[in-house]
Amino acid sequence: MKKICNKYYLSVEGETEQWYFERLQELINNKEELLFKVKFYSKISKSIISTAKSIPALYKPTKVFHICDYESNEEVHVKQFNRVLDELKNVNKINKNLEYKLGYSNFSFDLWMILHKIQQKGSVSHRKQYVNGINGAYNEKFQFIDDYKEEKNFKRILQKIELEDVICAVKNGNEIRKMNEENAKDKCKIYGKFKYYTENPDLTINKCVEQILKECGVLKK
Repeated sequence: MKKICNKYYLSVEGETEQWYFERLQELINNKEELLFKVKFYSKISKSIISTAKSIPALYKPTKVFHICDYESNEEVHVKQFNRVLDELKNVNKINKNLEYKLGYSNFSFDLWMILHKIQQKGSVSHRKQYVNGINGAYNEKFQFIDDYKEEKNFKRILQKIELEDVICAVKNGNEIRKMNEENAKDKCKIYGKFKYYTENPDLTINKCVEQILKECGVLKK
């Protein structure tokens, strides 16, 4: 029986995010018992509006995820994130068929990678410190975070991830948000319908991936 293909568009900040979704697509499509397969159309771009203009959204809903980081509370990074939120608010003016969801990580996408293997509820003072979590999660010995992001190293890490690990990451991400809602209300900010926290760890990329897994039948709706 021919499988139904769910299509998703993504704008991501770098190659590591792009490589990750390539691996996720492979994992889902290799699951023979699923009724659905997926196709991710990813583009490296920090602009929601720029990406939205390039998407052939002829039907509603055309599902799009913007994957980005809240890199720090420094002014330059706060302004950068606020621009993303502004564009998210106005993206429907480009095409009303677009259904956008923001998958952010505080501090970085590296947090999401760690959650596939272990929980990370403790905060770090700088995103570079996530190298310790990466090493612990994947039994590696990287000295610097940039070392693990090299293509050969990152793709080797991705081969250690299976669909069960993705499900684990979603669960761990949901637990982090629940922890923040209970204990970090003073750090919470709301922009339109989007809620985020100014201290790490926090993320919503787990909700994007959770949606994909549910729509493909990996998780129950």
